[in-house]
Amino acid sequence: MFFRKKGWLRKEYNEKLLLDLLELKEQWNRQKKIIEKSVEPSPEVLYELKLAESKYFFLLKEAKNRRVTLK
Repeated sequence: MFFRKKGWLRKEYNEKLLLDLLELKEQWNRQKKIIEKSVEPSPEVLYELKLAESKYFFLLKEAKNRRVTLK
């Protein structure tokens, strides 16, 4: 009885992981475009870029560990 829920929960969290991964990728790309267009980016903007990049790569690594793919 308990083991059936495990598969359902895993599927639900994998879907949430993919949605978060796609959202963070968009955010990271937006930050990169801002940096490319700015003449002299402020340290706060550079910090936001590094933060978005770190979050994206962390979730990407987690998705690879879980063997989650887009369908």
